[in-house]
Amino acid sequence: MSNEIVFKSRSLSYGQTSVSVEPLEKDPQKVPFVAWYVGEKLFYRSDACHCFEELEFFAKRTAGYRLKDSADSAAGEPSLQLLSPEHLAPVFLMWPHRRFNVRLSDAAKPEVPMMDGSVIPFFCEMRKFCGAPEELVFFDAPVHAEWDLGSDTAVYGHVRITPAETFEVEYVLDRNTARDGYDLKSAASVSIYSPENLYQIFMARTFIHQVELERARAAGLLAGVDESCGLLLAAGDCAAQNSACSPKFRIANEPAMHKILDLIGDLSFICPALPRVRIEITNGGHVSHHQIMEKIIPYVNAGIFTQV
Repeated sequence: MSNEIVFKSRSLSYGQTSVSVEPLEKDPQKVPFVAWYVGEKLFYRSDACHCFEELEFFAKRTAGYRLKDSADSAAGEPSLQLLSPEHLAPVFLMWPHRRFNVRLSDAAKPEVPMMDGSVIPFFCEMRKFCGAPEELVFFDAPVHAEWDLGSDTAVYGHVRITPAETFEVEYVLDRNTARDGYDLKSAASVSIYSPENLYQIFMARTFIHQVELERARAAGLLAGVDESCGLLLAAGDCAAQNSACSPKFRIANEPAMHKILDLIGDLSFICPALPRVRIEITNGGHVSHHQIMEKIIPYVNAGIFTQV
């Protein structure tokens, strides 16, 4: 049996894209390790997470990274990019003592497949190769920070970070017609201690409201997705009384739970380990997640790599 797991599906931008994952040796004496390749070129490796700060971040409806001052860009070629790592990165939290190579085979389509919009298809297939999930790895991150999301003229959300005994998140979505063009209220909170706590979060699918989908399509975005790639919401799905348990939802409060999954994916792209912090966030997204990452990343080196 091949030691490489290949995933193919539509992505946000393409009709079909693929990624392969190669599980390497298990070694509890080594730090958590994931190496990401785009085409044949190494893009980022989590055991050199100080290099994360050298990646240029950008966001559309997904997290994107670009290599600054790469040899390709210096030669006039497009700079190497990696999109949607948050869709796959949470899986590696389950096996922190395994080491993984991740390859996006087509450098012209450097986007992780959407699958069904959740992490479950990635996890279930890798579970066959990697065995039972291991104990999660955490690191201390004594961060105290708080800020508003928005601009000087309009505040739409808020972030607060405090130290905690484990990784905790309280995520609130509060969309309204006046500001966003549709109504949606969803809230969820989690405390992560073990792989079992992550499993339910992995089930939450990415979502979009019909209003947002039409806007994105008009702007030339989301060219790859269809109804198999996540959860499409319409006005009747978002009534306040149904926001926790719509028949369309796979789990309760699925929109807010998927935002928690996005946050976990963004943070675990740095390294497959979780900070001991409590994050309270209202109306967040990949940009605010990246702001959180910038607060936490100084503690990844000190918290993980000095332990091994």
